[in-house]
Amino acid sequence: MKIHIVTVGAPKLAYAKAGWEEYIGRLLHYHQVRITHIADKHNDTEHLLAVTKGCYLVVLTIDGPQYSSHELAKFLDRRAQAGQELCLMIGGPDGLPPEVINAANQQLGLSSLTFPHDLAMVVLAESLYRASTINDNQPYHR
Repeated sequence: MKIHIVTVGAPKLAYAKAGWEEYIGRLLHYHQVRITHIADKHNDTEHLLAVTKGCYLVVLTIDGPQYSSHELAKFLDRRAQAGQELCLMIGGPDGLPPEVINAANQQLGLSSLTFPHDLAMVVLAESLYRASTINDNQPYHR
């Protein structure tokens, strides 16, 4: 499946860069992954929607439903069967413009906890990897 991850900003802290690169690298064993980091100055509706045109757009928000690892695995499987590129978008520290949230096909919450932007990126990458290993019956998720 094609997965396009769009983030406002890139991970800046050393631990986050390392975690992001580790889990994105692992995810590449299961999916075709494309990453787009949008500069903070381009965090506007026009730029954000332009890079996700034609995708099934899922925006990460605090209000979105939260999935267990197995539920996320089922979601990925359903999206793969649909045959459309899946775009997941993480906003900057101030979130995403309301117009982008309203234009999305779906919202998703990582946790009821608030994470620093860098950590949210790592949690998303690891969660996608974990869900992919579940779908492939790998022992990573025990």
